[in-house]
Amino acid sequence: MRLGEICTLRKEDLQSVDGIPCFLIRPHSETGWAPKTEAGTRTVPVHSKLIEAGILTLKDTTDGPYLVPGLETSKQGVRGAALGRAFSLLKTRIGLPAEITFHSFRHTVSTQLRNAHTDIREVWIDRLLGHEATHKSQGTTTYLTGITTANLRQTVETISYPETAFANMTI
Repeated sequence: MRLGEICTLRKEDLQSVDGIPCFLIRPHSETGWAPKTEAGTRTVPVHSKLIEAGILTLKDTTDGPYLVPGLETSKQGVRGAALGRAFSLLKTRIGLPAEITFHSFRHTVSTQLRNAHTDIREVWIDRLLGHEATHKSQGTTTYLTGITTANLRQTVETISYPETAFANMTI
């Protein structure tokens, strides 16, 4: 997900869809926030590593309406802008190059999914990432009405993490 999508997730945006825990990326009219594009409004299954770390408990254990509490809103109305700056400072401190940004993780995920040796379809990857479909055939644009949550979960679960990424981590 994009940083802005993560920072604006509300507790009610963590729901079970077809029996699968998912984040619902959708407009919030009360704050005026909306996904970057029409394709950005989507359902993103929660990766099993996040479930193991305890992300589902945030819905019941955090104060306020947001899934990630305590993030301030900038003067420009951007919730989580300070988180983006903190990420930049941390990555500089640990020696990552300037061209690595939070958004770089989306590119890493996209590359990992497109290189996976599985039967993941390009339209599933695009749907998961909130991109307009790269495959614009008549069949895709006219007749593709829905991608199952199970197929999106299969796509999410293809994402792999280093062994240490979730070591000793609980939310």
